[in-house]
Amino acid sequence: MKNFALIGASGFIAPRHMKAIKDTGNNLLAALDNFDSVGVIDSHFPNADFFVEFERFDRHIEKLKYDRNTHIDYVSVCTPNYLHDAHIRFALRRESDAICEKPLVLNPWNIDALQNMERETGKRVWNILQLRVHPSIMALKEKIANGPKDKIYDIDLTYLTSRGNWYYTSWKGDVSKSGGIASNIGVHFYDMLTWIFGDVKENIVHIHSHDRAGGFLELERARVRWFLSINEDLLPKEIKEKGQRTFRSINIEGEELEFSGGFTDLHTISYEEIIKGNGYGMEAARNAIEIVHDIRHATPIGLKGEYHPLAKEKQSSHPFTV
Repeated sequence: MKNFALIGASGFIAPRHMKAIKDTGNNLLAALDNFDSVGVIDSHFPNADFFVEFERFDRHIEKLKYDRNTHIDYVSVCTPNYLHDAHIRFALRRESDAICEKPLVLNPWNIDALQNMERETGKRVWNILQLRVHPSIMALKEKIANGPKDKIYDIDLTYLTSRGNWYYTSWKGDVSKSGGIASNIGVHFYDMLTWIFGDVKENIVHIHSHDRAGGFLELERARVRWFLSINEDLLPKEIKEKGQRTFRSINIEGEELEFSGGFTDLHTISYEEIIKGNGYGMEAARNAIEIVHDIRHATPIGLKGEYHPLAKEKQSSHPFTV
């Protein structure tokens, strides 16, 4: 049984990590969040100690080591994007491996610095890249690998996931903290695409605003028109009529990739592989981190070249614009 600590216990993704820790037969000893609405812990580890102040959490981890001879093997990081780097560093300093949600960090050079710490401490940083263990995505990778070696695939990626006005008040609406829409909701798709279709040859951004982004990625074996948005108005009519608020589509050569299901246990599978030593380390995350960094800093060129059809949709005003 491995011992875990978790930072960011009140976040949306934290329960999946708690479930994964429990499902893999391990133990959560301590959790931290500056927001104390964390009753979900009771469903998984009611005996875990909980802290709202980092200093007391840090002290507790140290006391576990020296007073009880209890070592924290892994620290799970579920905090806002801009804090991942600092919390991974904490884990490594405490001689623990870190398991971090996407995006691993906001900038490619953060990976370089953390790799130096890995070498110094002998500990590892693992990234949750759950689409890589999704059955449909794994099958697609195998299909492409076994297909014509010189074929370049045409792909349309569309991901619409509605967010209310709260989004702009939260850290997610602050580009300096979240990295923007591409980092918040797109990074796992960019990882999946480069994992299957190879490295980036060209990265063009057509539009980029508070509620949407669209562009074109040329990969070694694919040409990808992509569009991301958090604006409910852009959802297809049939999706709205079902009362759904999310639409995801990956169309490859006119054929839809079906991967709407199968997400229930992906974090558990990821944890199983990490504990075996077979998880995805920091270098695996580099392509996606470079893509979202470049999107964030690119100057949009407008509706020129190979742009996604939804890029033509009328832009909406920021909810706080007067």
